[in-house]
Amino acid sequence: MNRRRFLRAGILGVAATAGSCAHRPDGRQSSAATAVQEAFDREVTAFMTARGIPGGALAVVKDRRLVYAKGYGWADREKKIPATPASLFRIASISKPITAVAVLKLVEDKKLSLDARAFDIVRAEPPLKDGRQPDPRLARITVRQLLQHTGGSDRDARFDPMFRPKQIAAETGTPSPAGPRAIIHYMRGQPLDFDPGARYAYSNFGYCVLGRIIEEISGESYEQFVREKVLAPVGITRMRLGATLDGRQAAGEVRYYTKEPGLTESVFPEGDRQVSWPYGGFHLEAMDAHGGWIASAVDLARFAAALDDPAHSRLLKPDTLREMYAPPAPPVSRKLDGSLADAFYGCGWMVRPHDGSGRANYWHSGSLPGTNTLLVRRWDGLSWAVLFNQRSEDSILPDTAIDPALHRAAAAVKEWPTEDLFTTHGNI
Repeated sequence: MNRRRFLRAGILGVAATAGSCAHRPDGRQSSAATAVQEAFDREVTAFMTARGIPGGALAVVKDRRLVYAKGYGWADREKKIPATPASLFRIASISKPITAVAVLKLVEDKKLSLDARAFDIVRAEPPLKDGRQPDPRLARITVRQLLQHTGGSDRDARFDPMFRPKQIAAETGTPSPAGPRAIIHYMRGQPLDFDPGARYAYSNFGYCVLGRIIEEISGESYEQFVREKVLAPVGITRMRLGATLDGRQAAGEVRYYTKEPGLTESVFPEGDRQVSWPYGGFHLEAMDAHGGWIASAVDLARFAAALDDPAHSRLLKPDTLREMYAPPAPPVSRKLDGSLADAFYGCGWMVRPHDGSGRANYWHSGSLPGTNTLLVRRWDGLSWAVLFNQRSEDSILPDTAIDPALHRAAAAVKEWPTEDLFTTHGNI
Protein backbone atom coordinates (compact mmCIF):
# COMPACT_ATOMS: atom_id res chain seq x y z
CA MET A 1 0.00 0.00 0.00
CA ASN A 2 1.52 3.34 -1.02
CA ARG A 3 1.69 6.28 1.41
CA ARG A 4 -1.29 8.13 -0.06
CA ARG A 5 -3.56 5.08 0.13
CA PHE A 6 -2.27 4.30 3.64
CA LEU A 7 -3.06 7.80 4.89
CA ARG A 8 -6.47 7.77 3.27
CA ALA A 9 -7.29 4.43 4.90
CA GLY A 10 -6.18 5.76 8.27
CA ILE A 11 -8.23 8.93 7.87
CA LEU A 12 -11.33 6.88 7.10
CA GLY A 13 -10.62 4.76 10.17
CA VAL A 14 -10.39 7.81 12.42
CA ALA A 15 -13.55 9.34 10.97
CA ALA A 16 -15.51 6.11 11.25
CA THR A 17 -15.43 6.13 15.05
CA ALA A 18 -16.16 9.83 15.42
CA GLY A 19 -19.03 11.22 17.51
CA SER A 20 -20.40 14.44 16.09
CA CYS A 21 -22.82 17.27 16.78
CA ALA A 22 -22.47 18.71 13.30
CA HIS A 23 -26.16 18.18 12.56
CA ARG A 24 -29.15 20.04 13.86
CA PRO A 25 -31.59 18.11 16.05
CA ASP A 26 -33.93 17.61 13.05
CA GLY A 27 -31.13 15.70 11.31
CA ARG A 28 -30.74 18.17 8.46
CA GLN A 29 -27.51 19.97 7.66
CA SER A 30 -27.04 23.17 5.68
CA SER A 31 -24.55 23.48 2.85
CA ALA A 32 -22.54 25.86 5.04
CA ALA A 33 -22.39 23.24 7.82
CA THR A 34 -21.27 20.64 5.30
CA ALA A 35 -18.47 22.91 4.11
CA VAL A 36 -17.27 23.43 7.69
CA GLN A 37 -17.38 19.71 8.37
CA GLU A 38 -15.40 18.81 5.26
CA ALA A 39 -12.73 21.46 5.80
CA PHE A 40 -12.07 20.75 9.48
CA ASP A 41 -12.44 16.97 9.26
CA ARG A 42 -9.88 16.85 6.49
CA GLU A 43 -7.24 18.65 8.54
CA VAL A 44 -7.90 17.02 11.91
CA THR A 45 -8.04 13.46 10.61
CA ALA A 46 -4.90 13.93 8.51
CA PHE A 47 -3.05 15.32 11.55
CA MET A 48 -4.16 12.43 13.76
CA THR A 49 -3.51 9.69 11.22
CA ALA A 50 0.02 10.84 10.43
CA ARG A 51 0.89 10.74 14.16
CA GLY A 52 -1.11 7.70 15.21
CA ILE A 53 -3.16 9.71 17.72
CA PRO A 54 -5.96 7.57 19.18
CA GLY A 55 -8.56 10.26 19.89
CA GLY A 56 -9.42 13.92 19.66
CA ALA A 57 -12.22 16.47 19.81
CA LEU A 58 -12.86 19.80 18.09
CA ALA A 59 -15.25 22.70 18.66
CA VAL A 60 -15.50 25.71 16.33
CA VAL A 61 -17.16 29.04 17.15
CA LYS A 62 -18.14 31.85 14.79
CA ASP A 63 -19.38 35.14 16.29
CA ARG A 64 -20.11 33.44 19.64
CA ARG A 65 -22.14 30.64 17.97
CA LEU A 66 -21.00 27.04 18.18
CA VAL A 67 -21.02 26.05 14.51
CA TYR A 68 -19.26 22.68 14.65
CA ALA A 69 -18.22 20.13 17.25
CA LYS A 70 -16.96 16.62 16.71
CA GLY A 71 -15.11 13.75 18.31
CA TYR A 72 -12.51 11.77 16.36
CA GLY A 73 -11.21 8.29 16.99
CA TRP A 74 -11.18 6.71 20.42
CA ALA A 75 -11.63 8.09 23.91
CA ASP A 76 -10.51 4.63 25.04
CA ARG A 77 -8.85 2.57 22.33
CA GLU A 78 -8.90 -0.74 24.21
CA LYS A 79 -12.56 -0.52 25.23
CA LYS A 80 -13.56 0.91 21.83
CA ILE A 81 -15.23 3.95 23.38
CA PRO A 82 -15.49 6.71 20.73
CA ALA A 83 -14.36 10.24 21.46
CA THR A 84 -17.20 12.77 21.33
CA PRO A 85 -17.55 16.53 21.77
CA ALA A 86 -18.51 15.76 25.38
CA SER A 87 -15.33 13.79 26.15
CA LEU A 88 -13.20 15.32 28.91
CA PHE A 89 -9.47 15.77 28.24
CA ARG A 90 -6.60 17.08 30.32
CA ILE A 91 -6.14 20.55 28.85
CA ALA A 92 -2.64 21.12 30.33
CA SER A 93 -1.50 24.74 29.94
CA ILE A 94 -4.81 25.98 28.57
CA SER A 95 -5.44 26.11 32.32
CA LYS A 96 -3.40 29.34 32.37
CA PRO A 97 -6.00 31.55 30.60
CA ILE A 98 -8.57 30.16 33.06
CA THR A 99 -6.36 31.17 36.00
CA ALA A 100 -5.67 34.58 34.44
CA VAL A 101 -9.39 35.35 34.20
CA ALA A 102 -9.82 34.30 37.84
CA VAL A 103 -7.03 36.65 38.94
CA LEU A 104 -8.53 39.49 36.91
CA LYS A 105 -11.93 38.88 38.50
CA LEU A 106 -10.30 39.66 41.85
CA VAL A 107 -8.68 42.75 40.34
CA GLU A 108 -11.98 43.88 38.89
CA ASP A 109 -13.64 43.46 42.29
CA LYS A 110 -10.88 45.63 43.82
CA LYS A 111 -9.67 42.79 46.04
CA LEU A 112 -6.27 42.60 44.34
CA SER A 113 -3.91 44.82 42.37
CA LEU A 114 -1.89 43.62 39.41
CA ASP A 115 1.04 45.50 40.87
CA ALA A 116 0.75 43.88 44.31
CA ARG A 117 3.84 42.02 45.52
CA ALA A 118 3.06 38.35 45.03
CA PHE A 119 5.08 37.00 47.96
CA ASP A 120 3.52 39.52 50.34
CA ILE A 121 0.20 37.76 49.69
CA VAL A 122 1.17 34.10 49.77
CA ARG A 123 1.25 32.92 53.39
CA ALA A 124 4.63 32.86 55.10
CA GLU A 125 6.20 29.42 54.99
CA PRO A 126 8.43 27.76 57.64
CA PRO A 127 12.04 28.94 57.76
CA LEU A 128 14.28 27.56 55.07
CA LYS A 129 16.74 24.79 55.89
CA ASP A 130 20.22 25.64 57.19
CA GLY A 131 19.27 29.23 57.87
CA ARG A 132 19.20 30.15 54.18
CA GLN A 133 17.50 33.39 53.24
CA PRO A 134 15.24 33.85 50.21
CA ASP A 135 16.57 35.70 47.19
CA PRO A 136 15.75 39.35 48.02
CA ARG A 137 14.43 39.84 44.48
CA LEU A 138 11.46 37.58 45.34
CA ALA A 139 10.00 40.49 47.28
CA ARG A 140 9.80 42.56 44.06
CA ILE A 141 7.79 40.09 41.96
CA THR A 142 4.32 41.39 41.12
CA VAL A 143 1.10 39.60 40.25
CA ARG A 144 1.28 41.11 36.76
CA GLN A 145 4.80 39.73 36.24
CA LEU A 146 3.66 36.23 37.18
CA LEU A 147 0.76 36.48 34.73
CA GLN A 148 3.13 37.62 31.96
CA HIS A 149 5.96 35.14 32.71
CA THR A 150 8.42 37.87 33.63
CA GLY A 151 8.80 37.00 37.32
CA GLY A 152 12.42 35.85 37.22
CA SER A 153 12.12 32.04 36.97
CA ASP A 154 13.44 30.31 33.85
CA ARG A 155 12.81 26.56 33.68
CA ASP A 156 15.18 26.24 30.71
CA ALA A 157 18.03 27.76 32.70
CA ARG A 158 17.82 25.16 35.48
CA PHE A 159 14.67 23.08 36.01
CA ASP A 160 10.88 23.17 36.27
CA PRO A 161 9.96 22.52 39.92
CA MET A 162 6.47 21.39 38.95
CA PHE A 163 8.03 18.21 37.56
CA ARG A 164 10.17 17.44 40.65
CA PRO A 165 7.53 16.41 43.19
CA LYS A 166 9.49 13.55 44.77
CA GLN A 167 12.72 15.49 45.17
CA ILE A 168 10.96 18.55 46.58
CA ALA A 169 8.97 16.42 49.03
CA ALA A 170 12.23 14.98 50.33
CA GLU A 171 13.87 18.41 50.58
CA THR A 172 10.92 19.95 52.44
CA GLY A 173 10.08 16.97 54.64
CA THR A 174 6.54 16.75 53.28
CA PRO A 175 4.57 13.78 51.93
CA SER A 176 5.37 12.75 48.37
CA PRO A 177 4.45 13.89 45.84
CA ALA A 178 4.90 17.55 46.83
CA GLY A 179 1.89 19.83 46.61
CA PRO A 180 1.82 23.50 45.57
CA ARG A 181 2.63 24.91 49.03
CA ALA A 182 5.65 22.65 49.46
CA ILE A 183 6.89 23.59 45.98
CA ILE A 184 6.59 27.30 46.81
CA HIS A 185 8.46 26.74 50.08
CA TYR A 186 11.23 24.94 48.21
CA MET A 187 11.49 27.65 45.55
CA ARG A 188 11.83 30.35 48.23
CA GLY A 189 15.24 28.80 48.86
CA GLN A 190 16.31 28.95 45.20
CA PRO A 191 17.88 31.96 43.48
CA LEU A 192 15.95 33.67 40.71
CA ASP A 193 17.31 33.29 37.19
CA PHE A 194 16.93 36.98 36.27
CA ASP A 195 15.66 40.25 37.69
CA PRO A 196 11.85 40.42 37.74
CA GLY A 197 10.56 42.30 34.71
CA ALA A 198 13.83 42.02 32.78
CA ARG A 199 12.71 39.40 30.25
CA TYR A 200 10.14 36.73 29.37
CA ALA A 201 10.61 33.10 30.40
CA TYR A 202 7.65 30.72 30.44
CA SER A 203 7.03 29.63 34.04
CA ASN A 204 4.62 26.99 35.27
CA PHE A 205 5.79 27.83 38.79
CA GLY A 206 4.60 31.43 38.43
CA TYR A 207 1.05 30.21 37.81
CA CYS A 208 1.32 27.84 40.78
CA VAL A 209 1.91 30.94 42.90
CA LEU A 210 -1.08 32.68 41.27
CA GLY A 211 -3.29 29.77 42.30
CA ARG A 212 -2.30 30.29 45.91
CA ILE A 213 -2.89 34.05 45.62
CA ILE A 214 -6.45 33.32 44.46
CA GLU A 215 -6.91 31.14 47.55
CA GLU A 216 -5.48 33.73 49.93
CA ILE A 217 -7.56 36.61 48.58
CA SER A 218 -10.84 34.74 48.03
CA GLY A 219 -10.74 32.50 51.10
CA GLU A 220 -11.83 29.59 48.87
CA SER A 221 -9.99 26.74 47.25
CA TYR A 222 -8.59 27.53 43.82
CA GLU A 223 -10.95 25.07 42.14
CA GLN A 224 -14.03 26.29 43.96
CA PHE A 225 -13.35 29.94 43.12
CA VAL A 226 -12.77 29.22 39.42
CA ARG A 227 -15.84 27.03 39.10
CA GLU A 228 -18.06 29.64 40.81
CA LYS A 229 -16.66 32.87 39.35
CA VAL A 230 -15.31 31.88 35.92
CA LEU A 231 -17.02 28.72 34.69
CA ALA A 232 -20.56 28.83 36.09
CA PRO A 233 -21.34 32.32 34.72
CA VAL A 234 -20.82 31.05 31.16
CA GLY A 235 -22.66 27.76 31.59
CA ILE A 236 -19.66 25.43 32.03
CA THR A 237 -20.56 22.76 34.58
CA ARG A 238 -18.39 19.71 33.83
CA MET A 239 -14.91 21.19 33.98
CA ARG A 240 -12.91 20.17 37.03
CA LEU A 241 -9.38 19.54 38.20
CA GLY A 242 -8.05 16.21 37.01
CA ALA A 243 -6.51 13.32 38.92
CA THR A 244 -3.21 11.65 38.10
CA LEU A 245 -3.62 7.99 38.93
CA ASP A 246 -5.30 5.43 36.74
CA GLY A 247 -8.71 4.52 38.15
CA ARG A 248 -9.39 8.04 39.42
CA GLN A 249 -10.61 9.47 36.11
CA ALA A 250 -13.74 11.60 35.97
CA ALA A 251 -16.87 10.24 34.31
CA GLY A 252 -16.51 10.81 30.57
CA GLU A 253 -12.75 11.40 30.69
CA VAL A 254 -10.61 9.95 27.91
CA ARG A 255 -7.69 7.57 28.33
CA TYR A 256 -4.19 9.00 27.71
CA TYR A 257 -1.53 7.42 25.53
CA THR A 258 2.14 7.85 24.72
CA LYS A 259 3.54 7.41 21.24
CA GLU A 260 6.13 4.88 22.40
CA PRO A 261 5.24 2.26 25.02
CA GLY A 262 7.26 2.34 28.18
CA LEU A 263 7.12 2.82 31.92
CA THR A 264 8.60 5.31 34.36
CA GLU A 265 8.97 5.41 38.14
CA SER A 266 5.82 6.64 39.85
CA VAL A 267 6.02 9.84 41.90
CA PHE A 268 3.39 8.36 44.24
CA PRO A 269 4.38 6.13 47.16
CA GLU A 270 1.28 3.94 46.82
CA GLY A 271 0.39 1.65 43.94
CA ASP A 272 2.65 0.33 41.20
CA ARG A 273 6.25 1.51 41.24
CA GLN A 274 6.47 1.49 37.44
CA VAL A 275 3.67 3.30 35.59
CA SER A 276 2.78 4.75 32.23
CA TRP A 277 3.90 8.40 32.10
CA PRO A 278 0.39 9.91 32.06
CA TYR A 279 -0.64 7.93 35.15
CA GLY A 280 2.03 8.74 37.72
CA GLY A 281 5.07 10.12 35.96
CA PHE A 282 4.10 13.58 37.25
CA HIS A 283 1.74 15.06 39.87
CA LEU A 284 -1.25 16.57 38.06
CA GLU A 285 -2.96 17.72 41.26
CA ALA A 286 -0.05 20.05 42.07
CA MET A 287 -0.35 21.59 38.61
CA ASP A 288 -3.87 22.89 39.24
CA ALA A 289 -3.49 26.57 38.32
CA HIS A 290 -1.03 26.06 35.48
CA GLY A 291 -2.05 22.74 33.96
CA GLY A 292 -4.52 20.71 36.01
CA TRP A 293 -7.97 21.21 34.45
CA ILE A 294 -9.96 18.69 32.43
CA ALA A 295 -12.57 19.95 29.96
CA SER A 296 -14.41 19.13 26.77
CA ALA A 297 -13.78 20.96 23.53
CA VAL A 298 -17.25 22.51 23.86
CA ASP A 299 -16.44 23.73 27.40
CA LEU A 300 -13.45 25.61 26.02
CA ALA A 301 -15.52 26.91 23.12
CA ARG A 302 -17.95 28.41 25.66
CA PHE A 303 -15.06 30.02 27.51
CA ALA A 304 -13.69 31.50 24.27
CA ALA A 305 -17.10 32.77 23.15
CA ALA A 306 -17.61 34.52 26.49
CA LEU A 307 -14.50 36.63 25.85
CA ASP A 308 -15.20 37.43 22.20
CA ASP A 309 -17.34 40.57 22.65
CA PRO A 310 -15.86 42.84 25.33
CA ALA A 311 -18.99 45.02 25.46
CA HIS A 312 -21.15 42.04 26.44
CA SER A 313 -18.73 39.65 28.14
CA ARG A 314 -20.17 37.73 31.08
CA LEU A 315 -16.67 37.33 32.51
CA LEU A 316 -14.76 40.61 32.46
CA LYS A 317 -15.40 44.28 31.73
CA PRO A 318 -13.82 45.92 28.65
CA ASP A 319 -11.16 47.75 30.69
CA THR A 320 -10.17 44.52 32.41
CA LEU A 321 -9.96 42.70 29.09
CA ARG A 322 -7.63 45.42 27.82
CA GLU A 323 -5.40 44.78 30.83
CA MET A 324 -5.42 41.06 30.03
CA TYR A 325 -4.17 41.63 26.50
CA ALA A 326 -1.78 44.50 27.23
CA PRO A 327 1.91 43.92 26.41
CA PRO A 328 4.46 43.61 29.19
CA ALA A 329 6.50 46.66 30.11
CA PRO A 330 9.79 47.26 28.22
CA PRO A 331 12.28 45.76 27.71
CA VAL A 332 10.20 42.57 27.47
CA SER A 333 8.92 41.59 24.00
CA ARG A 334 10.62 44.51 22.26
CA LYS A 335 12.60 44.49 19.03
CA LEU A 336 16.08 45.96 18.78
CA ASP A 337 14.63 49.34 17.78
CA GLY A 338 12.42 49.35 20.89
CA SER A 339 9.17 48.68 19.07
CA LEU A 340 6.74 46.00 20.24
CA ALA A 341 7.33 42.44 19.05
CA ASP A 342 4.91 40.98 16.52
CA ALA A 343 3.57 38.63 19.21
CA PHE A 344 3.85 38.69 22.99
CA TYR A 345 2.47 37.04 26.13
CA GLY A 346 -0.14 39.14 27.90
CA CYS A 347 -1.94 37.98 31.03
CA GLY A 348 -2.59 34.31 30.31
CA TRP A 349 -2.66 34.54 26.51
CA MET A 350 -0.30 34.79 23.60
CA VAL A 351 -1.30 37.92 21.65
CA ARG A 352 -0.64 38.80 18.00
CA PRO A 353 -2.10 42.21 17.01
CA HIS A 354 -3.85 41.97 13.67
CA ASP A 355 -3.87 45.60 12.56
CA GLY A 356 -3.95 49.08 14.04
CA SER A 357 -7.59 48.77 15.13
CA GLY A 358 -6.84 46.92 18.34
CA ARG A 359 -7.98 43.56 17.00
CA ALA A 360 -5.72 40.57 17.62
CA ASN A 361 -5.42 36.81 17.63
CA TYR A 362 -5.19 35.19 21.08
CA TRP A 363 -4.14 31.62 21.76
CA HIS A 364 -2.70 29.11 24.17
CA SER A 365 -1.46 25.57 23.72
CA GLY A 366 -1.07 22.78 26.25
CA SER A 367 1.15 19.73 26.42
CA LEU A 368 1.77 16.89 28.87
CA PRO A 369 2.67 13.25 28.33
CA GLY A 370 -0.58 11.91 26.88
CA THR A 371 -2.04 15.33 26.09
CA ASN A 372 -1.86 17.91 23.29
CA THR A 373 -4.28 20.85 23.22
CA LEU A 374 -4.85 24.19 21.51
CA LEU A 375 -7.30 27.07 22.05
CA VAL A 376 -7.40 29.87 19.46
CA ARG A 377 -9.46 33.07 19.39
CA ARG A 378 -9.17 35.05 16.16
CA TRP A 379 -9.75 38.72 15.44
CA ASP A 380 -12.57 37.89 13.01
CA GLY A 381 -14.91 36.17 15.49
CA LEU A 382 -13.62 32.66 14.87
CA SER A 383 -12.46 30.47 17.75
CA TRP A 384 -11.64 26.81 18.09
CA ALA A 385 -10.55 24.31 20.69
CA VAL A 386 -8.89 21.03 19.71
CA LEU A 387 -7.88 18.34 22.19
CA PHE A 388 -5.95 15.08 21.73
CA ASN A 389 -5.19 12.18 24.08
CA GLN A 390 -1.61 11.72 22.85
CA ARG A 391 1.20 14.09 21.97
CA SER A 392 3.52 13.16 19.15
CA GLU A 393 6.97 13.53 20.81
CA ASP A 394 8.22 13.82 17.23
CA SER A 395 10.26 16.71 15.80
CA ILE A 396 9.54 15.55 12.25
CA LEU A 397 5.78 15.59 12.83
CA PRO A 398 5.42 18.28 15.50
CA ASP A 399 2.22 18.87 17.43
CA THR A 400 2.41 22.55 16.50
CA ALA A 401 1.34 21.63 12.96
CA ILE A 402 -2.29 21.53 14.10
CA ASP A 403 -2.28 25.35 14.35
CA PRO A 404 -1.67 26.17 10.66
CA ALA A 405 -3.84 23.17 9.72
CA LEU A 406 -6.91 24.64 11.42
CA HIS A 407 -6.24 28.10 9.97
CA ARG A 408 -6.19 26.39 6.55
CA ALA A 409 -9.50 24.75 7.34
CA ALA A 410 -11.03 28.09 8.30
CA ALA A 411 -9.72 29.73 5.13
CA ALA A 412 -11.44 27.04 3.04
CA VAL A 413 -14.87 27.95 4.44
CA LYS A 414 -16.64 30.67 2.45
CA GLU A 415 -19.93 30.68 4.34
CA TRP A 416 -20.48 29.91 8.02
CA PRO A 417 -23.61 28.22 9.43
CA THR A 418 -26.21 30.41 11.09
CA GLU A 419 -27.28 27.71 13.56
CA ASP A 420 -26.01 27.96 17.13
CA LEU A 421 -25.24 24.49 18.47
CA PHE A 422 -24.73 25.95 21.95
CA THR A 423 -28.51 26.41 21.97
CA THR A 424 -29.70 23.35 20.07
CA HIS A 425 -27.39 20.89 21.84
CA GLY A 426 -27.35 22.48 25.29
CA ASN A 427 -24.36 22.01 27.58
CA ILE A 428 -22.68 19.13 25.79
